Amino acid sequence: MKILFSCLFFWVAELHAQEIQCKQNFIDIAALEQKRFTSSNNNVTKTFASSNYTIYYSRCIWKVDPAVRYIEGKVTSYITASTSTNKITFDLSNSLLVDSILFRNQKIGFTQNANSTLDVQLSATLNANQKDSVTICYKGIPGNTGFGSFIQTIHNNTPVIWTLSEPYGARDWWPCRNGLDDKIDSIDVFIVQPAQYKATSNGLLQSEITAGTTTTTFFKHRYPIASYLVCFSVTNFSVFTNNVQLGTVNLPVVSYVYPESINDFQPYTYKVLDAMQLFHNTFAPYPFIKEKYGHTQFGWGGGMEHQTNTFLVNTDANLMAHELGHQWFGNKITCGSWQDIWLNESFATYCANYYAEKFDTSFFQLILTNHLAQITSLPDGSVIVDDTTNVNRIFSSRLSYNKGAYVLRMLRFTLGDSLFFRGIRQYQNDTTLQYSFARTADFKKNIEQVSGKDLTYFFDQWITGQGYPSFQIQWSQNKNNWAKIKVNETTSHNSVSFFKTPLALTFKNATQQKTIVIQVNSNGAETSADIGFAADTVLIDTEKQLISKNNTSTKINSLTANINDIKLYPNPVHDNLNISLKNPSDKKLTVQIYNSVGQLISQEQFDTLGQDELLQVSFRHFSKGNYLVKLIAGNNILLTSKIVK
Repeated sequence: MKILFSCLFFWVAELHAQEIQCKQNFIDIAALEQKRFTSSNNNVTKTFASSNYTIYYSRCIWKVDPAVRYIEGKVTSYITASTSTNKITFDLSNSLLVDSILFRNQKIGFTQNANSTLDVQLSATLNANQKDSVTICYKGIPGNTGFGSFIQTIHNNTPVIWTLSEPYGARDWWPCRNGLDDKIDSIDVFIVQPAQYKATSNGLLQSEITAGTTTTTFFKHRYPIASYLVCFSVTNFSVFTNNVQLGTVNLPVVSYVYPESINDFQPYTYKVLDAMQLFHNTFAPYPFIKEKYGHTQFGWGGGMEHQTNTFLVNTDANLMAHELGHQWFGNKITCGSWQDIWLNESFATYCANYYAEKFDTSFFQLILTNHLAQITSLPDGSVIVDDTTNVNRIFSSRLSYNKGAYVLRMLRFTLGDSLFFRGIRQYQNDTTLQYSFARTADFKKNIEQVSGKDLTYFFDQWITGQGYPSFQIQWSQNKNNWAKIKVNETTSHNSVSFFKTPLALTFKNATQQKTIVIQVNSNGAETSADIGFAADTVLIDTEKQLISKNNTSTKINSLTANINDIKLYPNPVHDNLNISLKNPSDKKLTVQIYNSVGQLISQEQFDTLGQDELLQVSFRHFSKGNYLVKLIAGNNILLTSKIVK
């Protein structure tokens, strides 16, 4: 029996988602996203939905045939009024035709506007905090903004439909609030498709009911979700399930893949299980642990982190780790503005890099090299997005993905592993941010609380500031193997006059090497270090901890002028004579004291001197008068000084 797809059908039916790099060829997903966008329509780039309501539950019923670019839908939004109102506005493309809107089982008036909004005129006034619902029935050919929000195409001569709504494309195919200020607390998704196909969406599969030539697939998701992360896809999927142990939970990982690709997906999906355990144990428990994680294959050149159901093109380990990382950074905690997209993309890129650090160190080094080269290929660019109307700028692989991820690496280097990861865990566990939205200030607050440090300078330099430093190192060594180091710095962009940062220097010769970390706080600052051997070379940041370029290291003999920098005080002395000795030329020092007639009355030897010593010699038992103090290192008299008691 053929069932007409109308509002009546819906009532009957109710009864029954970048720069990730591939090890083989370095696929630049963010660049692919940009390329895809340039061929798409970008007339609408922000939400116009009204702010006088929020949505706490949506029941979505969509009828599609993957062979036809068309959608019929019925979306019931359960709302809470924020203020007293009798009119609310949804985001919805005006290429879709609204048939009717129901409010309290009665049809009500509405207006579709040229700016892709839908004004809904309620037949009664809702008071602030009052709950109610509206049901929107619509149909049409969806638009394609952003990266192609509703795609109908083929794979292996078989039709397929998938959605990809980030950043502003959800309105192209369903009525919603398209902004970053409201998450739907839970959703039910019913997909009605020809019976020869399978459908996939967010959350847990509840049922697949076939009636004649049509199957209705029902998914339930009971976690808050942003509108751009709602998804579905329909084609002749093959389905297989892996499981991963996360503490006491054996979580299903469900994959929907094209039949012709199953032999490519099945042998490699285990990689994401390793990444999931790593992230679960490092950052916080998997955010949707009561449901599932999964993959859906699609034909777009990259991946999209749809909540609980990542859409991806292949099983590249770095791609899978990146999209998985989004479940924590982007889905559980979502950026509260596209200006702060780094809280999504940079963190996910860092997750993928961290996975490579733990499981493939050679590839990890290759990632760092390539990311540094790209970040410093231009002298400017901030992590914070300065033009949120430009999707290419929002999803800049150089800035929103790689520079931001490298900034996290630098923050880890600055704070140390313990404080850094504790800060990340506190950010993930912040009850004001969980399953909600965050801005950069929220992350800064959490990392500062854990570290006990004011990191304003760090965020000013690396998040809102532009460019990078170049270091000029001058160094020398004395015969005691103490090194004196002078650091100067130039910056690539005038938004940051000086980058305050720790800096790792590696001293080496043919057989030995030693790395020290110095704090660079100002231009021309000098410091000293006991190297322990005669070095012939100093290398800068060999482990690629910092964003920098064009660094130089030069040995300068004149820097040794301050070797054996000696001060004797107080003079006159009462009880103890202090000897301040910096950068000594020898490990031992002999102190001789002569009386006024030239007789040696005291001799004391100090061994294993350090770089910066404060020694004391007692004058307590000497009579008042004039004395001569000699400081001797080896066969050399370093200083002869008259001291009065």
